[in-house]
Formats: sequence, C-alpha cells, structure tokens
Amino acid sequence: MKIHEYQARTILRGRGVPVPRFEVVTDPAEARRVAEEIGGMVVVKAQVHVGGRGKAGGVKLANTPEEAEQHARNILGMDIKGLTVHKVMVAHAVDIEREYYVGIVVDRATKGPVFMVSSEGGVDIESVAAETPEKIFKLPIDPVQGLTVSQAAQLAAHLDDRVEVVGQVAPVVTKLYNAFVASDASLAEINPLVVSPDGKVWAVDAKMNIDDNALFRHPEIAAMRDSADESDELRKAREMGLSFVKLDGNVGCVVNGAGLAMTTMDLIKFYGGEPANFLDIGGSSSPEKVMTAFDIITSDPNVRVILLNIFGGITRCDDVAEGLIEALEARPLSLPLVVRLTGTNETRARQILAEHGMESAQTMDEVVEKAVAMARGQA
Repeated sequence: MKIHEYQARTILRGRGVPVPRFEVVTDPAEARRVAEEIGGMVVVKAQVHVGGRGKAGGVKLANTPEEAEQHARNILGMDIKGLTVHKVMVAHAVDIEREYYVGIVVDRATKGPVFMVSSEGGVDIESVAAETPEKIFKLPIDPVQGLTVSQAAQLAAHLDDRVEVVGQVAPVVTKLYNAFVASDASLAEINPLVVSPDGKVWAVDAKMNIDDNALFRHPEIAAMRDSADESDELRKAREMGLSFVKLDGNVGCVVNGAGLAMTTMDLIKFYGGEPANFLDIGGSSSPEKVMTAFDIITSDPNVRVILLNIFGGITRCDDVAEGLIEALEARPLSLPLVVRLTGTNETRARQILAEHGMESAQTMDEVVEKAVAMARGQA
C-alpha cells in the first residue's frame, strides 16, 4: 500500500527523524493560514501517489502566505498523470547546501533489506542507477541482526566526509531503518536528505510503501489508505479480498491461486494471446467473489472473453460450479465465458455445468486455446 508524502513524514517524525514543520490542507485559505503560522518561505506540494509532481507543476515555493494560497488554488484539482489532486502539503522550505538520497528496500537477491545511498539526491534515483551506478552505494542488512552502529556510520560516510554531518546523518539512517521495520514497509526513502547552510540535516521529502499482508498489524497505517487514488477495479478487488493487476490484453482471467494464475497467463501468451489481467480469487467458491471478479473484468472495454480456470484442492469443484451458476443467474454475462474445473469432485462439477448448458474444458491447453481463439473472433 502506498501512502502519501505527508503520511510518510508523520511516521518518520514519530521515529525522531528531523522533518521540517508541515501540515496538509484541502482548501486554499487553509494553505494561507498554515503558511502564516510556519512563517518565512514555504513549499506547497501536491499529495498524489505518483512521481514527477514538480515537473507537472504540483510543487511550488511561496514567499508569502498570499502566494501559498494562490499556489494551493492552482494545484488543488490539478490532474497529474491521471490522478486528481485533492490535498496539498504546506511545509517549511529549508535552504539547501547539499542533498543526498537515502533509501531502503526489500531485495529478492539478498532475501532481506538493502540500504542504498547516493550523493546525487533530489533527482530521479532510477536515472542515477542507470547512468552513473557508481554513485550509488548498496549495503545489505542482516534482518536478524538489524542495522548496526558501524553500518549506519559507513552509510553516512558515503554521503559526506565532514564529521559533523556524518554525526547527524548516521542517526537518521538508523531511525529510517527502525521506521521501515516497525511499519512492515517494502520501501522507505528520503529524497532528498539535505544539509542546510547552518549545517543541520533535514528530511525534506519522504516515501514509504507498506506490505499489504502486514496491515492487520497496523490499523493506524491501514487507515491512511487513500481510496481516491485507486481505480474502481482495484478498490472492488481489495474490498472483496481479490488479488488484481490490470494488464493490456483482451483475455480476462479468473483463477484461484497465484501460481496457477501466472501459469494461465504464460499459456495465453504461448498460444498467441494477451492476458487482460491477473486476478486471483483465492480458495473461495463464493458467488459474490466470482461476480465481483466478472464485474471487474467486464469493466475493461478491451476484454473479449473471460477464462475461468479453477483447481479444486481444498475448494470443491462442484461448489465452484454451483456458485458460478448462481452468480450467472443473478447477473448474466455480456461476454463469452470458457471454463476449466479440475480437482476435487470435478466430474460432478462438469455435470452441474452441463445441466445448465455450459461446457467445461479438461486441460489447460484446451481452455486457453479456446479462449485465445474466441478473443480473436475465430471461435
């Protein structure tokens, strides 16, 4: 789950990271009030789950409260890469002498957290990695031992050679790691972490992604979810407990189990088709879940056929068949449907479908070939 910058700042501030004063508002007049309370120069920043806010005009400096109000008025309602700005953050603008990148991610290669730091902060870190990878220092962290004091100092020393700065950056690195672990984050970064002319270190931007599977442990973070930045499809899938990722093809997939879903998509590609989505309904025969899955897929105008591929292990195929019939009787589909049910009670499941005029394929190849052909208008 992505959270907004102001929310990530709140988490980091709670862990002792030095964060400039800020407040989030939804009204231009409130932006003016906050700017007056902060005093001096402020920055007005759009709060949307997308990068490139500055280039899109969603980040503006204001020398006066009146300027802050005008910037907020211009930014609120703005469209940035398809997302509408509903909130802006008004924050104290720190004078910058130097800026760095500090981030930590879960790395599959090392099977643990990896710190990345760079003296090239304040810019697109992906571009730095691609064009000048030698400017990024990476340090894997033992998840059992955690980040040590010497490792924090090592990371800080890669950013600045001044003892007084390293002495401030190292604790920030430690606090960022503590926030990362405590929040069950998959990513936490400060870009940029800056040094002001008076020698103080500040986190003037923050980004965190939280592992969805751990949100039950963090109701306070779960409450930070901004559904306004979600598509209707993603929201429906999340609320019904479905795993959904939209793709660009025309074969809609409804599958139980992530592995089977990936295999189904691979096979669609093998036979020359294009999957329209990844959609895992989990181990459920619930008609409501099946119907929600169909609703999500049929909302995509590119989809020309729906492929239902179910393996019945603990889930019984006859229960799935009955749930499918119930769902279709309640709300008939506007698209053709091809079905494969295999596993526990699959013979009975095919009988149930046949009694209602539906066929069921017996093999993966059979059902996928048929779906791809139908998507092409060849069946």
